[in-house]
Amino acid sequence: MYDRILVPLDGSNFSEEVIPYAEGLAAVHGTALALLRVVDKESERDEATRYAEHLAAAHGASGHCAVAAGHIADAILEEARRVPRTLIAMTSNGRSGLMEAMLGSVAMSLVRGGGAPVLVYRPTGRMPDDTPVKVRSVVLPLDGSDLSEAMIPDAAALAKWIGAEVLVVSVIDPRARADAGVATSDVLESSYVRSMADKIAAQHGARVNWEVLHGEPADAISAFTVGRRDAVLAMMTHGRRALESAFLGSVTSGCLRRAGVPVLMRAP
Repeated sequence: MYDRILVPLDGSNFSEEVIPYAEGLAAVHGTALALLRVVDKESERDEATRYAEHLAAAHGASGHCAVAAGHIADAILEEARRVPRTLIAMTSNGRSGLMEAMLGSVAMSLVRGGGAPVLVYRPTGRMPDDTPVKVRSVVLPLDGSDLSEAMIPDAAALAKWIGAEVLVVSVIDPRARADAGVATSDVLESSYVRSMADKIAAQHGARVNWEVLHGEPADAISAFTVGRRDAVLAMMTHGRRALESAFLGSVTSGCLRRAGVPVLMRAP
């Protein structure tokens, strides 16, 4: 599925927290893992190269440094495009504005542009556990809209590639349904999520399970994944309209902030 996993870094422990996930994914098929340190001054190249190579050696990766001629995001995109089928895995913030710029200019430009998915992780700032993470579940929230279901191929492909299961979840939000004049029904929701699980298994050949959650979507999904270090979320960044789709960009962002697991993100 991927020929390389690329981890952009800003030199901080924050930006390094995604490495155990990237290393665990790469280990399944011996996929190349590359760590990239981007700087904006030629005078910083030597130190940045030493940092990237030293860190890479500890994780069975290659270390690289790029000096950005313009926007740092462009340098990261150029490196990602140099090797086809590269998955960018990155944290959503680091020690400075660099990683915030990366999230806005690299991850979100790829996601919102309808390109390849990007794996994004919000760091905790705690002492990182360097043990590679074996991902066993790809949690796929669906809300009944075509747009939320557009994430199915990416989620199923990732799960099959790493030998994980797809865990389809749907959320019943009593408050939203009451506001829309729609009756809450576990039976109807269970029927939908179960049928989607069966469809995914049949069409994509993946191992699939399902679950119905209750509450405000971002809260319910985050509570479901917190503490599950062996899971990743797979989510679109937009749904349809507020009353028709709970899984809007704000929900994806909420899950990124609170779920405690990486989010494989893309947009239509």
